[in-house]
Amino acid sequence: MSKTFTRIGKEIAIAIKEGGSSSPESNARLRSIIQNAKAVNMPKENIERAIKRATEKESESYKEMLFEGYAPHGIAILIETATDNNNRTVANIRSYFNKCNGTLSTSGSVEFLFEHKCYFKIQKTGIDLEELEFRLIDFGVEEVFEEQDCILIHAPFSEFGTIQSELEEQLVKILSSGFERIPQTIKTLNEEQTAEVNKLLQLIEEDDDIQNVFHNMQL
Repeated sequence: MSKTFTRIGKEIAIAIKEGGSSSPESNARLRSIIQNAKAVNMPKENIERAIKRATEKESESYKEMLFEGYAPHGIAILIETATDNNNRTVANIRSYFNKCNGTLSTSGSVEFLFEHKCYFKIQKTGIDLEELEFRLIDFGVEEVFEEQDCILIHAPFSEFGTIQSELEEQLVKILSSGFERIPQTIKTLNEEQTAEVNKLLQLIEEDDDIQNVFHNMQL
């Protein structure tokens, strides 16, 4: 939970810097992050503290970077980071790949194997699924389906802002939203091979600079 709150705190800082506003009403990305923070039960005071810290002159400046590489047995890995020290992050990630017989690759060598998507989880109370899908299809939505406690919407990464605005205009309650990198093909490994890849994934995910990790190994 602490790791999740730290990740959200960085996202808040980046959203305020890029959006130029600490007000959720005028900063769509910040508004989305606050929704996600509430979805994982991040206390209100933690959210307010992160916003305040991000507006201070001495606040840390985070840079988003994408790393690409291959784990053992040809498993593709994409790593999203938010760092205030690029040299440290590069050195750490390279060391993880080296320790686990992986390869840190050059930009563009892995990213093309994944589809960049956005998603929205919305409250399903009083919503007709077919009608909602019909209304959203012109906004780039690719999938609308019902889960146990919500409705899930999938769309291309580039349509995030448009769909967010449309849902808010329709007064639909957004529970959480974000981005995913979905592998176009999945690789199945045996138990021993899976353990080798998981060793690398665990090292990466424990690093404080890591925001998200995506791979194409069958879980």
